[in-house]
Amino acid sequence: MKIGFAGLGVMGGPMARHLLKAGHEVAGYNRSPEKAKAWAEANGGRAAATVGEAADGVELFILCVGNDDDVRQVVGEALAVLKAGAVVVDHTTTSAKVAREMAELCGAKGVAFVDAPVSGGQAGAENGQLSVMAGGEAEALETARPALEAYSKAIQHMGPAGSGQLTKMVNQIAIAGVVQGLAEAVHFAKVAGLDTDKAYDAVSKGAAQSWQMDNRWKTAAKGEFEFGFAVDWMRKDLGLVLDEARANGAVLSLTALVDQFYSEVQGMGGNRWDTSSLKARLKP
Repeated sequence: MKIGFAGLGVMGGPMARHLLKAGHEVAGYNRSPEKAKAWAEANGGRAAATVGEAADGVELFILCVGNDDDVRQVVGEALAVLKAGAVVVDHTTTSAKVAREMAELCGAKGVAFVDAPVSGGQAGAENGQLSVMAGGEAEALETARPALEAYSKAIQHMGPAGSGQLTKMVNQIAIAGVVQGLAEAVHFAKVAGLDTDKAYDAVSKGAAQSWQMDNRWKTAAKGEFEFGFAVDWMRKDLGLVLDEARANGAVLSLTALVDQFYSEVQGMGGNRWDTSSLKARLKP
């Protein structure tokens, strides 16, 4: 496929690289031109100077940017050149509201829009093992699926526009609670005088086992927090979750509390620490 890709950061860069490896023709855009040039030189793609240049003449336009306003800007610029029948896939984690807004805006020009946030973090992007939760027209997702499979291990259609973003919120709610439990478990083990490595071996093969435990227990116990999804990003996502909950009436007491704890981590200078840094609030 002929594909335009906007947003070549820690997630988008590897995803666009996998598209090239799968044989697709990819024009990559990044608001920092140097990053787009470096990506193109390293991977054999083409660097685009503008969103419009990346989107011009493509069948599929993919973006992975920062927030709602970034999505509005990029999609607006892409629509100036996209032809009817093209598909836009947005991997940014945004509000469900903006996903519905973009679907309507694209639809008015005969372009399909799929909100398709991902889970798996930087490692998942690097290894081509992301999980994609998608909202929008099922037919549009099927058109894009052969390309998305280049960097995904699972792609699930969740329903109409916005459903992908709502599902990503479910993902972040679940992670927030698990990581706080993990932080308290490591903290308790230390206070109780246990060998944390042995404690991990004892509990990780039973009902307490989780991805977070397997991947973050030992580093959190050592006070090492340089392994992935940053606190700033998690707070952005939890802000979207809590806004949606206020609108739909969901009761998210634990999620709200964990969001406050992450604000404390930011106050400690941990903005770029990974999400397991909730442990840093707890001594030892």
